Amino acid sequence: MPIASMTIELRIEHANSLKDRRQVVRSLKEKLSHGFNISIAELDEAVTWQSATIGIVAVSASRDYLSGQMQQLENAASRIVEDLGARISDIWWEFVEER
Repeated sequence: MPIASMTIELRIEHANSLKDRRQVVRSLKEKLSHGFNISIAELDEAVTWQSATIGIVAVSASRDYLSGQMQQLENAASRIVEDLGARISDIWWEFVEER
């Protein structure tokens, strides 16, 4: 069964505190999880207020479906992050096959 994994690295230039950072990360996670059937989590510790790494995983019987879903997630994340006043510094995804 195919599994797709996405990593999103964020830059939150306007964050002046951990609270500002958390608000952006929490909002992105909530909005993506409500719109897609995914698992999502913050991957790094709050080392700096201006950056964050988000991990997303999705499972489906169809690689084609997952590929489309990852593209939709990428587009949605870009819109959401822009609305929150942050930006995506890097984003990538890959298939993780069950062995």
